[in-house]
Amino acid sequence: MSKHEEIFVGAIDQGTTSTRFIIYDRLARAVGSHQVEFTQFYPEAGWVEHDPMEILESVRVCMAKALDKATADGHNVDNGLKAIGLTNQRETTLVWSKSTGAPLYNAIVWMDVRTSSICRKLEKELSGGRTHFVETCGLPISTYFSALKLLWLLENVDTIKEAVANGDAIFGTIDTWLIWNLTGGCDGGLHVTDVSNASRTMLMNLKTLEWDKPTLETLGIPAEILPKIVSNSEVIGKIAKGWPITGIPISGCLGDQHAAMVGQACRKGEAKSTYGTGAFILLNTGEGIIQSDHGLLSTLAFKLGPSAPTNYALEGSIAIAGAAVQWLRDSLGVISRASEIEELASQVETTGGVYFVPAFNGLFAPWWRDDARGVCIGITRFTTKAHIARAVLESMCFQVKDVLDSMHKDADGIRNDKGEFLLRVDGGATVNNLLMQTQADLLGSPVVRPADIETTALGAAYAAGLAVGVWKENDIFGSGAQVKNDTVFHPKLDEELRKKKVQSWCKAVSRTFDLADLSL
Repeated sequence: MSKHEEIFVGAIDQGTTSTRFIIYDRLARAVGSHQVEFTQFYPEAGWVEHDPMEILESVRVCMAKALDKATADGHNVDNGLKAIGLTNQRETTLVWSKSTGAPLYNAIVWMDVRTSSICRKLEKELSGGRTHFVETCGLPISTYFSALKLLWLLENVDTIKEAVANGDAIFGTIDTWLIWNLTGGCDGGLHVTDVSNASRTMLMNLKTLEWDKPTLETLGIPAEILPKIVSNSEVIGKIAKGWPITGIPISGCLGDQHAAMVGQACRKGEAKSTYGTGAFILLNTGEGIIQSDHGLLSTLAFKLGPSAPTNYALEGSIAIAGAAVQWLRDSLGVISRASEIEELASQVETTGGVYFVPAFNGLFAPWWRDDARGVCIGITRFTTKAHIARAVLESMCFQVKDVLDSMHKDADGIRNDKGEFLLRVDGGATVNNLLMQTQADLLGSPVVRPADIETTALGAAYAAGLAVGVWKENDIFGSGAQVKNDTVFHPKLDEELRKKKVQSWCKAVSRTFDLADLSL
């Protein structure tokens, strides 16, 4: 590729509450983007669903609008677009008809907890209990993962039972659904997933990177409905006719948190925390799998090519982070825009002794309590909405600290090549300076925010560009250019006060347990 030729890489970023399409130039600068929110369905308490067709339409709209914006700004994207990368909300599960292309049920979202009874049943029946599959897939039995959602669909939806019996049903996470439709759908669409998304189903063997036959047999899941597993960076197929962009290769695919690791250039010993609907902290452990003794997940970080080495990670997943701010906005009306929370919370110096634990659908790492429910404690007549807003922000930071404390215990010997244990941050909520300062204060260590906080889409673009020769690995992981515009937040909180606040937080967390059966 000529150095003077205009070269672009696109990235589809399909998240839990919105979809984005971002176009990057050769220097990985965004030259056009568009974002669309889509509907969240809550049919019952603890249930969360998406309409797969609405997600498809959101991708179509974002592609067209981003292309229009970049073209209007003078960029020749039509001729210069070399590849498309895809990143997506993980674990969200759907089954559709390969003959009609129609979803056979809404997508069951990663935070949905309808599978609690299936989890309890398996824990009782299987010899290893909750950790029965950990040795194989790195994951405990939990409502979080795709296999349990798929079991619920197979057991409870008649149209899916019939389609499986007739050989017409296919399963996928959101990446699989999008790729199948982008590459032709019923007319030759490719049924694939990547290693990072597959690693979150509970069905992939972490060592072989293939579907684990004993697990499939134990759970009674038919192998023929599963997609083919590919690496994170390789040409998968080309976009078919009927889309705003056609004939361009899809050459990168990663789950959102894995894409953020690539976008943040996280090498061995480096950790990142993404603040979105939930919060997700991943530490790159290199080519070795570390089994956690402290409530974390062993998972795949990334595999940037069919013959590239596999990087693994320890992960702590937090179900509710930015979603708590949305709750303040949409359910309580305390704020009218999410961005207003920083100003409101800044009206007070402290939470006034208020602690908020957003266990709306249970707690993920490191607690793993699906019987937990949200609490707000320490309320007095002195308490104002500003104190509650500040407590909501602090709740995100305390949860991240819980995970990082576990990470330090599990990976004590894991450091980067400078002997450091680094935390990088990204995601929409990190524009909130008060949140970032609070995070540094509660950790007692610096927090590093990059100039481009949308590292999830950037990671997908990097993986796609890598596969078609736009970039080399050294351009991504060896460049100091990304670092020069970083913002660093240093801790200011007194150590004694930090310890007292953490003790109070742990007391608040303990109050959330065993509340799932409170009568309505």
